[in-house]
Amino acid sequence: MAEAKRRAHAAGRTDIAQYLALRAQNDLLRRTAIDWLVNTLTALAADANRHGSAIQIELGDAHNFRVGHATMVGTKLTLRSGVRALSIESGWPRTPRDGIVRGDGLACANIKHLGRPRRNAQLLLARSSSGAPQWLIIERTESRSPLSEDHLRDHISLLLAEN
Repeated sequence: MAEAKRRAHAAGRTDIAQYLALRAQNDLLRRTAIDWLVNTLTALAADANRHGSAIQIELGDAHNFRVGHATMVGTKLTLRSGVRALSIESGWPRTPRDGIVRGDGLACANIKHLGRPRRNAQLLLARSSSGAPQWLIIERTESRSPLSEDHLRDHISLLLAEN
């Protein structure tokens, strides 16, 4: 990326250099937000394990998943407790043929409960009014609400629920 920016500047293509700088900045925001999501859920699972749960934690990279017609590339975190599983896929399109993130977003994520599809959640990473990245929950009505650590804690509680 740095070499491409250098060549664009050398060729007088400031438009390309600006695009590459913006892309690098957005990629950093995406990675930081996805790391927060994964690290927060992992920490919540580890805390539950310290209190007697037996959650198994698996993390995979280079995971592909679909959101609408677009292909997202990123990570998949799977938390297992007995026969229950909670998976979190997060990523963004990496190439033009992968498509785009709709809704003025930077990245997407899905929270999926095995066998409980009504409890699933679709997330969108977007810029807040201050410009900071923020995970939003996309409600069934298409409205958006901010994701908080309490929402993630609720998903861990559901994973551990008896019924």
